[in-house]
Amino acid sequence: MATALQHSSLKAPAGNSVLDIAIKKLKAFRTYRTALNELRSLSNRELADLGLHRSMIKRVALEAAYDGI
Repeated sequence: MATALQHSSLKAPAGNSVLDIAIKKLKAFRTYRTALNELRSLSNRELADLGLHRSMIKRVALEAAYDGI
């Protein structure tokens, strides 16, 4: 008697393919790295003008990239 095995870890939710999800995550990571690098390049004065402190840079970059994913 043959038994079919399902690999649920390879199935993508809501009709999205695994490739689509991987591309979406890669784009989000690129957005995160770009935002992080741009914010790190600002001076403390420029960050203060934006209402940010240097300790907030990582969180702001994460929100910019991954909010809504």
